[in-house]
Amino acid sequence: MPSWDATHPGATVSGEANDKDVEEFAALLRRLKARTDRSYGQLARRLNMNASTLHRYCVGEAVPLDFAPVERFAALCGATPEERVELHRFWILAVAARQRRREAGTTGSAGAAAAPVVEGLPEGPAEAPVPDTGEPPVAAAAVATGPATRSLWSRRRLALTAAAVCAVLAVWGTLSAVSTHDTAKSKGGVGTGAGANTGATGGTSPSAVPAPLTWTADSQAWEIGCDHDYVIDKGAKDVPPPPVQQDAGAWAATQHAVHGGQTNVEISVQGRSSTAVVLEALRVRVVGRTAPAPGTAYSMAQGCGGDITPRYFGVNLDAHRPLVKPEPGSDTGRKVPVAHLPYRVSATDPEVLLVKARTGTCDCRWYLELDWSSQGRTGTLRVDDHGTPFRTSSIKGLRHLWYSSKGWVPYDS
Repeated sequence: MPSWDATHPGATVSGEANDKDVEEFAALLRRLKARTDRSYGQLARRLNMNASTLHRYCVGEAVPLDFAPVERFAALCGATPEERVELHRFWILAVAARQRRREAGTTGSAGAAAAPVVEGLPEGPAEAPVPDTGEPPVAAAAVATGPATRSLWSRRRLALTAAAVCAVLAVWGTLSAVSTHDTAKSKGGVGTGAGANTGATGGTSPSAVPAPLTWTADSQAWEIGCDHDYVIDKGAKDVPPPPVQQDAGAWAATQHAVHGGQTNVEISVQGRSSTAVVLEALRVRVVGRTAPAPGTAYSMAQGCGGDITPRYFGVNLDAHRPLVKPEPGSDTGRKVPVAHLPYRVSATDPEVLLVKARTGTCDCRWYLELDWSSQGRTGTLRVDDHGTPFRTSSIKGLRHLWYSSKGWVPYDS
């Protein structure tokens, strides 16, 4: 767990032991806020609360009774799962500390300073609720001054601390399971063939927390929506008519089809929160080259038209060290300029990257790597086809057919 410096300008320090828990909670809130470069007013508007209320939380003048606004604040600031667990632990202790100050004030101790309140608690002498620790409630009559009170609160603090540890372990176990699930999603999915894939992991360590972004990859992005070639090792009479593009994944899987000559992959990337994530670089890794797959090249084109070509990233899989290069597009004769990385994405600002990988010599197996950075964290996403490399095979020298009213016929007929 990270350690937090509780010293900060504007912090309230009472000199009492109870205030240490509150100040540690407030210091963590300030630490998270400092990452955003946003004012209290800007953050408060997104959290649907008053700026003054948020400021009181961050300087230790008040503690929210409900953890929900704290959780929303942490998400808005891009807190990691470990930091959220730490924040929850400090919040439990801070609520307990403020409650002790309030109940001690009801004993009528002379000269006692007014304690900052726990937001959401009723004012007045009545005992206010504390976080549920699983222990039986302590009767108000048992609250008294002197050694008995200190012993009582020592026992309650011990119970609260134990509850906090249990909560931390429970939340940490859940987060670990989520992290493991996300990692598994990126490395293997259900289904075969070239289709849509999803993932949400990153980093360089198997135990790393999930990346602050999610992605999907669809390798069934046909050229201008209707043109694509597949290599199928079957005779024409055994191959059904071409599908519509949205059914291409299932069609290709049942025919054991391989992308012919070119694979178009649309990668949709989106942040998990409003915090910006920078897409730094895109690379290709070829993990296998063999002789082109045997069979016939079947074209999906059926009267394709239109002269709009989106800009994309091109890959020559036949190169000794293939690179991902940005390429221009066109719009009714007008050139669409290339788009270079880096890009910025967030939960409300996604990005779609189109990659076109070509080969004329091999049956190539390959995948992509996407580098990202956000708030000091860095990582790399592996973009592949349900945990396996993409596959593209040359169609040079193969019989080339397209589908007409007479069925599959030679491409040049």
